[in-house]
Amino acid sequence: MVNGPLGELSQQVPERMKVEEGDGQLVVTRPTERGEDRALHGLTRSLVANMVEGVTKGFSKTLEIQGVGYRAALRGTDLELNVGFSHSVVKKAPQGITFEVPAPNQVIVKGIDKQKVGQVAAEVRAVRPPEPYKGKGIRYEGEYVRRKVGKRA
Repeated sequence: MVNGPLGELSQQVPERMKVEEGDGQLVVTRPTERGEDRALHGLTRSLVANMVEGVTKGFSKTLEIQGVGYRAALRGTDLELNVGFSHSVVKKAPQGITFEVPAPNQVIVKGIDKQKVGQVAAEVRAVRPPEPYKGKGIRYEGEYVRRKVGKRA
């Protein structure tokens, strides 16, 4: 269980790994040097570090929307996407996740749980992933989309 200014997170860790708190640090120790224990040690350390960072700073993923007439808007706490369908797609914000729309072509997914932020961002992107011919769709900030040539005359 990790508490911080932004909230509280808990995670089940493998029984073999020992997590101890000492002078302001969390220390993860492993029972043996076997490969399986070393892998679980790294996983546990990463999970604990992500929880600590989440409750202190939080996590965010930025998505860009490209395409003529493609836009996003907030409707209460839910995200409304107009991305070329005959209807608008409304994405409900799960508990612990907030959406921000600083511009009509930009969406920021924020939260304290790194896995949940990434999952919700992937679900938003899956509404209209970028296509290779014109590059229209929803993409992560800085994502490179390989373009194809298209028809030749």
